[in-house]
Amino acid sequence: MPTPTFSRYLGIDYSGAGTPEQRLAGIRVYRLEADEHVPREIFPVGCARRWGRRALAEWLETVLREPVPTLVGIDHALSFPLEYFVEHGLRHDWPAFLDDFQCHWPTDAVGVRVEDVRRGRVGAGAARSGDARWRRLTDRRAGGAKSVFHFDVPGSVAKSTHAGLPWVRLLRARLGERLHCWPFDGWTLAPGRSVLVEAYPALYRDDEACGGLTPDQCDARAVALWLAREDRAGRLDGWLAPSLDAVERDQAAIEGWILGAEQSLR
Repeated sequence: MPTPTFSRYLGIDYSGAGTPEQRLAGIRVYRLEADEHVPREIFPVGCARRWGRRALAEWLETVLREPVPTLVGIDHALSFPLEYFVEHGLRHDWPAFLDDFQCHWPTDAVGVRVEDVRRGRVGAGAARSGDARWRRLTDRRAGGAKSVFHFDVPGSVAKSTHAGLPWVRLLRARLGERLHCWPFDGWTLAPGRSVLVEAYPALYRDDEACGGLTPDQCDARAVALWLAREDRAGRLDGWLAPSLDAVERDQAAIEGWILGAEQSLR
């Protein structure tokens, strides 16, 4: 039997609705521990049964500080297409991109909605906008993945990405070397560290296993289950080393990569 790399798996279905403080039915978290085979839904401590983006980030920080190697899959993009970097004259540097994005899209600020920035009421979103025709290499490889700038359509990750990126920046700053953001911190994982990856639930979901669950619950559960299954079966290393030529690999190191994107080609 292969030895798993991780001892805990988290699947997160995200939402860009509302404000960072608002508790949303669309944010769902499922967890699978080393001795478990069925993911369990995790709720905030206390009376609240729904997560807000701020509460989720604070909880993730606490969990990822524990000495338990954890693989986290979240269903929003962690970066933008290369066209965005070119259009706005940005260096091909992911941490600098996160800083620049949060400066223009402060969607982690109290009471700020994505729509507030889109409509020019807060921040400077117009100075850091994109074209819905721009798709990352991994979006094309994954098949049906939409552009991170394709707002206001079913199945879009645009709003959740624009809401979530500042929280990724925050977690990275607070956790330091405890958290490896793949593939930006390297395609090869350092032993013993927790890892954050971009997930695409449509690649992993088994709709027959979703009886009684909402679509958001089904997606989060599918992410946690797939991550655990692939790690325990010894297949995770293959997904962490996608088949890319040198040019594609450099591009994906800036744009990010959906773990398991190649499944759509199989």
